[in-house]
Amino acid sequence: MKKVCKIVTGIIFVFVYKTAYCQSLIELPRPVVFTETELTLEEDEMCIDSLIHLANEGNIDSLKVPASKLYGYIWDNQFVNPYRQNVIHMPDTVMIDFSQYCHPNKNVVTSDFGFRRGWRFHYGIDTRLKVGDSICSSFDGMVRIVKRGRAYGHYVVIRHFNGLETVYAHLSKTLVKVNQVVRAGEVIALGGNTGRSTGPHLHYEIRYLGQPVPPRELIDWENYTAKYRIVDLCAQHFAYAEELEKIRYYTVRKGDTLFGISRKIGVSMDQICRLNKIKKTSILRIGQKLRYT
Repeated sequence: MKKVCKIVTGIIFVFVYKTAYCQSLIELPRPVVFTETELTLEEDEMCIDSLIHLANEGNIDSLKVPASKLYGYIWDNQFVNPYRQNVIHMPDTVMIDFSQYCHPNKNVVTSDFGFRRGWRFHYGIDTRLKVGDSICSSFDGMVRIVKRGRAYGHYVVIRHFNGLETVYAHLSKTLVKVNQVVRAGEVIALGGNTGRSTGPHLHYEIRYLGQPVPPRELIDWENYTAKYRIVDLCAQHFAYAEELEKIRYYTVRKGDTLFGISRKIGVSMDQICRLNKIKKTSILRIGQKLRYT
């Protein structure tokens, strides 16, 4: 009987101890970090090797891809952003490992992230190149999309183990296939001038849960290196998206004049001209969009 009591007492002690320990962990004032971003380099290597083995056997499914839990086990090979996630007001800070970062193509920036021509928003960053230049994967990951689109031309989307996705567009040739596992620095494509493009360049995007992140906040584009080893990604990185939701446009109709539009929408001609980088004497085209907020 004494022996039984000792065993029961031991079990109760272990239960109480574990409960107290777990409770102390829960109460620690630390940001929420997804388990996929807590991998060490050795663990990451094992994950990649295991994934390569599974891919070679054709056993890939949405449970085995990088950051699968974070992305709700969605593995879509058609759409750049199939997730429908709102990260504009994300309450927590997520730690993203940038220690393996490799620059996709070392060249001069020709177009930044942000508004272009007054109303069109550019969700990536463009760098100059020559057709046929090598394009490298920024991190270890798995290829999610290899397609040709009207705007992007030939493009590749890669899901990475650190929770990010990267987009490489206007390529002349893709060198990878869907579900292929790639390593940081591996050549995945050749630069080009396909799609909606005015000259050879690389259009490069960094996305988190489908939402673009301003690349200059993470990368030193003059020295081709990451700014931080660990990036604390938070709602501030997506503040631009909240501003975009407030923007309004007017579509020019037959017979419209800048003066008439100004009176109709209650916004000064000077503001319309400033926002759209036009002059008061500029000729308006039917169907043209004019930003007014």
